[in-house]
Amino acid sequence: MNSDREPIHIVWLKRDLRLEDHPPLRNALLSKRRVLVLYVFEDILFEDPHYSPRHFNFIKQSIKTLNDQLKSYNSKVLSVTGKLTKVLESISKVYRIEKIWAHQETGVMTTFNRDHELAQWCDESHISFEEHLQQGVFRGMKNRVNWLRKWDALMNETIIPTPLKKGVLITKRSIGQLEDQIPTMELEVKPHPKRQMGGSQYAVRYLNSFFNDRYRNYQKHISKPDLSRRSCSRLSPYLAFGNLSMRQVLQKTEYESINGNRSFALKAFGSRLRWQSHFIQKFEMECSMEFESINKGYQKLDKSLNEEYIKAWETGQTGVPLVDAAMRCLVETGYLNFRMRSLVVSFFTHHLWQPWQACAHFLARQFLDFEPGIHYPQLQMQAGVTGINMLRIYNPVKNGQEHDPNGQFVKQWLPELEMLPEEMVHSPWELTPIEAGVYGFESGKGYPHPIVDLQKTRKHATSSLWPLSKSAPVRKEGKRILAKHTLADRNSLMR
Repeated sequence: MNSDREPIHIVWLKRDLRLEDHPPLRNALLSKRRVLVLYVFEDILFEDPHYSPRHFNFIKQSIKTLNDQLKSYNSKVLSVTGKLTKVLESISKVYRIEKIWAHQETGVMTTFNRDHELAQWCDESHISFEEHLQQGVFRGMKNRVNWLRKWDALMNETIIPTPLKKGVLITKRSIGQLEDQIPTMELEVKPHPKRQMGGSQYAVRYLNSFFNDRYRNYQKHISKPDLSRRSCSRLSPYLAFGNLSMRQVLQKTEYESINGNRSFALKAFGSRLRWQSHFIQKFEMECSMEFESINKGYQKLDKSLNEEYIKAWETGQTGVPLVDAAMRCLVETGYLNFRMRSLVVSFFTHHLWQPWQACAHFLARQFLDFEPGIHYPQLQMQAGVTGINMLRIYNPVKNGQEHDPNGQFVKQWLPELEMLPEEMVHSPWELTPIEAGVYGFESGKGYPHPIVDLQKTRKHATSSLWPLSKSAPVRKEGKRILAKHTLADRNSLMR
């Protein structure tokens, strides 16, 4: 063993790809040891069914931004591939790892197991491992009695500048020597013209443009599938991968309010930020919802997989225009507003009568802002299997008429329907043969007939779920869930 190895601290990046408001990095830089900033593109994540190339490309773009920011300090992020502990073992041959710093992550079972393995490895290697809070999510809570108070205190902490200076970080040259020993990741990515770019510079640009102007129509356009793309903040991927911290966004929102911008739109935006942390906390406290319905009374629901239905839904070929437009938009851009996300899940679980688990991985791979703690609680809420939320079976025709009245969104993503008048674009199956001839539309050719009867499937879902919601097992579980996850004053999140 080389006793002359230099002792270093490692900052292990996960979903915290930024330099600002980063307590692990700040504390490491104050440690009087040189610091290595590390990101591992882990084999387990490449193999995990939740992740897709769009996520890894976003991460690569984010790391490139970090490297640009670290140039003036003669350093960069060591970006490598493989198994985390194997990477650390390779680094240990060159340096003596004294301590590893990181943020806590509320992730899927894959990353949960990885974190346990790392903790054990650090213990066996006599390496200190310290994690910090990031999203206002607290481990070990049994209920929500003190959650909001703790969350407020964390979010109101002063953001201390990161004490970066030359000589503290491991140099590019030294990192290059490590790269000779460990497989590296190529960070060059061809930008997708319809997807948001990763990196803190883009995050700040979206943040500023939202508060400068875009917020004005936030409430008015929040449910519109096309207009929401501009009027919503679009900060979700930057929060999901930590290009911005929740604290940065919340404090910016409070700053705007204190300085005179007391619009209802910003108040509503602030409340939704609190709800985001609320759902992640729920997943932290009951992570089994990745696999099974949180309300055990719904686990006896009989839903058989229909691969033809699932394929039609995934590819936007169900014959229901708003559903298909939303799915094609999501696959291409990685983004849908909240209402459209709810609608496509409702259609999948209620009209197609498919188990929510059968769409969980596909949707996760499409959402650029995939956040496990948001994903699973929301999936189950829209599928109607919580026992504490109102059963909502979205009517795709009515929603189209209300939120895309001119058919602009549908026609953008379903060019097969461009020739139809706006009053028929959301229900082309209602065209008479004469009308179809006038518009040059041949039902079932170019665009499919609906694969299900919306009225019949809605009735079936309602008649199946409503009685079950009144059953003793569901009610008992509902009381347990409320006691564990509900705030004493739910309205406190809406302040």
